[in-house]
Amino acid sequence: MTFETAIYELGGLPISLSSDAVGLDTRESVEDVARAINGVAHLIVARTFRHESVVRLANSCNIPVINALTDAAHPCQALAFGLTLREALPNQRLNVLFAGDGNNVCRSIMVLCAKLGHKFTVAGPKGYEPHPDTTEKCKKICAETGGEIIITDDIRGAVKDADAIYTDVWTSMGQEAEAEARKRAFPPYQVNAGLLAEAPKHVLISHCLPAKRGEEITDEALDSPNSVAFREAENRLHVQKAVITRLFS
Repeated sequence: MTFETAIYELGGLPISLSSDAVGLDTRESVEDVARAINGVAHLIVARTFRHESVVRLANSCNIPVINALTDAAHPCQALAFGLTLREALPNQRLNVLFAGDGNNVCRSIMVLCAKLGHKFTVAGPKGYEPHPDTTEKCKKICAETGGEIIITDDIRGAVKDADAIYTDVWTSMGQEAEAEARKRAFPPYQVNAGLLAEAPKHVLISHCLPAKRGEEITDEALDSPNSVAFREAENRLHVQKAVITRLFS
């Protein structure tokens, strides 16, 4: 919805195609889809499961391709969070805590924080850390920006100096077979009133949405005055306009 609205408000015509209609690598190869769209459109916004599919789209056409979500990254969500942080706590080096799974959202926010020079802590159960390639990449960026990356299973220690707490669902797309094991592993990392009581009073709370209320986050956390999740949802529209405008500049 945010991408379609952004394109429309910038004067473009958004054409939405479902995964069934496109059939990447089933009805038609990724490369053939890219070549066909290349001749009739000015931009592709791709929301897929496999990150490889977005890479192959980009390599097979000469129009811009935006990653709107893959299993490896969610960069536009991270940009929306970055804008939300800047609006709420401008011109500061911040301590951002990600509570839960080191998934695509976590990895993209890690990159964002590293580039902005923030301290970024991932607190989750052992075995669910972000991909080590992303962690190492971000540590190298931090050496230039003054940021810091911490991976821990001690959320109570990490929350004490947090300026913002971010969380996401415990079971992402493609992980359905792991759902029960994840429900057993992640409860200590739920964002709830008990955790917030140990955080600074000004701490921001956010989520990429949709949220599974009662699992990774409780009603009192998501609906609290400190929550910026829905402000971030609106900011998706603004940062996506900025991305599209930059790509055509």
